[in-house]
Amino acid sequence: MAVVPLARRARVRRAAVLLGLLVACSEERSAPDATTSAAPRAAPVAPATAAPTTTRSTAAPPTTAAPTTTLSLPVPPAPLVDVLDVEPTILVAISKVGADNVTGAPLPGYEANRAFLQPQAAAALAEVQRALRPQGLGLKLYDAYRPVRATQAMVDWARSQGRGDLVGPYIASRSFHNSGQAVDLTLVSLADGAELDMGTAYETYAPEANTANATGVAAQNRAVLVGAMEAAGFENYDGEWWHYNFFVPGAEPLDEPVR
Repeated sequence: MAVVPLARRARVRRAAVLLGLLVACSEERSAPDATTSAAPRAAPVAPATAAPTTTRSTAAPPTTAAPTTTLSLPVPPAPLVDVLDVEPTILVAISKVGADNVTGAPLPGYEANRAFLQPQAAAALAEVQRALRPQGLGLKLYDAYRPVRATQAMVDWARSQGRGDLVGPYIASRSFHNSGQAVDLTLVSLADGAELDMGTAYETYAPEANTANATGVAAQNRAVLVGAMEAAGFENYDGEWWHYNFFVPGAEPLDEPVR
């Protein structure tokens, strides 16, 4: 075995120590940084997108109107009123709705058995009904408001029948009926609705229909009707015992149908 001098062994030991130190330093420099590199790299963060905001309007929210239903209920031609809305105990039997009239056929513009008048006339007619009640009597209406077209149809009928003589005295080419200022009517018993004897039938276009041309019971009944109607402001057309006018300033003719 070779013997290494002490001095050489000391040099070898120092060299080994230096080599160990160099290796350690090299490993330390190549080791990952515990404070930075050791942590995993964070994934890139997308730019923040602001949440959508809702602008609260100070105005009231729009309202959706409820669907309207158009009622088919008939209404009086303005400014007229339905007589039965004012006094429901009056009898209404409009002859021109059917064939029971002088022409023998329904007249144009009459589509329902209803009686319309100017409000003042309807109120006055209600007074007449109330005044007659203590006598056991009431009113029955044959006609009230008459559309212009119906008046013209009556005139045309008279002329077509060779009865042009009726136009004027009995069939007016311009009538107060057209503006709701006239009514054709008679008296009835409240007990059973029976018509009183007035001497002639309604629409008897003859001298006998003249209010003064009656005798006996018919004359008395006509007188009762005239007295009650005139007390409420109506005026009788003396050529027809059944016809009464109630004048309303400014009333205009209408051609709306009776519905």
